[in-house]
Amino acid sequence: MKALKDGWQGGGWQAQGKGSMGGKVLIVDDVATNRIVMKAKLTAAGYLPEVAADGGTCLVMAKAGLPDLILLDFALPDMPGAEVLHRLRAEPATRDIPVVVFSASQSAANRIEAFQAGADEFLLKQLDDQTLMARIRSLVRAREAMAGLGSALGQGLAPAPAALPPAGLAEPARSYRPSGTVALILQRPEVALFLRRSLAGRLQDGLVTLSPEDALAGSLQAGPSPDLFIIDADLAIQGGGLRLMSDLRSRTGTREASFAIYCGPDSPMSAAMAFDLGASDLFTPDMPAQELALRLHRLMALKRRADQLRASVRDGLRLAVIDPLTGLHNRRYGLAQMQAIAERARATGAVFAILVADIDNFKSVNDRFGHAAGDAVLAEVAQRLRLNLRAGDLIARIGGEEFLIALPDIALPEARAIAERLCLAMSDRPFQLAREQALPVTMSIGLAISEAGATPAQIETVTDIFDRADRALLRSKTAGRNQVTISRRAA
Repeated sequence: MKALKDGWQGGGWQAQGKGSMGGKVLIVDDVATNRIVMKAKLTAAGYLPEVAADGGTCLVMAKAGLPDLILLDFALPDMPGAEVLHRLRAEPATRDIPVVVFSASQSAANRIEAFQAGADEFLLKQLDDQTLMARIRSLVRAREAMAGLGSALGQGLAPAPAALPPAGLAEPARSYRPSGTVALILQRPEVALFLRRSLAGRLQDGLVTLSPEDALAGSLQAGPSPDLFIIDADLAIQGGGLRLMSDLRSRTGTREASFAIYCGPDSPMSAAMAFDLGASDLFTPDMPAQELALRLHRLMALKRRADQLRASVRDGLRLAVIDPLTGLHNRRYGLAQMQAIAERARATGAVFAILVADIDNFKSVNDRFGHAAGDAVLAEVAQRLRLNLRAGDLIARIGGEEFLIALPDIALPEARAIAERLCLAMSDRPFQLAREQALPVTMSIGLAISEAGATPAQIETVTDIFDRADRALLRSKTAGRNQVTISRRAA
């Protein structure tokens, strides 16, 4: 294949690495001059470009090198550009690589065909360099953001690396696609009406019309914030739409939305500026309704995929610190937070207490009633503990039936009162199991408290205090259970 002689040596990207460059870009064009010129432009802009002269070479290089973006000529000698797109989108490893189609033709039919095949953008070859580079930057930036979420999943935050191949961020096809909301913020009502009519029957997602004030206030009558905003470039004043987009992108409720700028024929707005400020796409009045719908469909699909990844990362973070049975913090998080409480106390001269609590005779619960009953008891114990602690207290499950409780900024009398209240919360009423069976449950607690005013040489480590609480727990057990034992530091 000729492209292999143009500079790609079957793995050059892997050898060079991305480093601090702008990303890897694969240029696919059958005209050598076009390839050379584009490669020089991209190199000067900080990218790592490679070239291919035909569709077959493009498919091989894309799968082997996984570029951050592909610039694809729509007229290739060995296969149509649409066929290359179909094959890229059918391959899990390359399914999500952004593809910008280049063409010398302004044919509306070609544009529709390209977007139907999976193109992310369709640009004319005579496009100015400033707009071209801004568009490439915006697509590579979006790709990197998605890859960052995928990397978080691959680092163990959620059990999904096998279902989400890191290289292509591919997902299995979904038969059900939830509808979203597209918000129109346009200067002239007739333009909003035109867009509504153009998209009628072509878009599964709902359309709402908002004023800039409504958008900033988040005052949709019902439902979540819009998934996508289409904003007039010159809203109220020249460039007003870009200012509104920047404002919405900085707000918590709308920062994850996608944004498209609607640019009228008389607008002096720079497309490059729109892309560099965060626009995901640019719409114009002469854009065919079918192309507009396909672009919106692509933007909404990317938004949904990003939302799913963010949700997976949030779930993974939660699972990394939460015990799934009780909903309490797990041992790893609990011990780390106990250390943080000790460090804050040391810095401020405050006193804190550590409680180690254990359910009495818990093994007999599992032996007599089964593990399902034991799980129910653990969940109820966790709930009773929560209800009897202060808002800033730490509670974690650190063993099978063992719990860690850290009480910051507290004196010994108050700490003892809380510990005794926890014991009473277990014993004052039986635990209800299945078949209306009541089970009495008690808890033993060991308590240790730090010392205020100690010299650096006298300060105990948090591990020492924890160990004292743990030994006090053992004394509670041997003394008959269902009680609190306080560990006092030896003089």
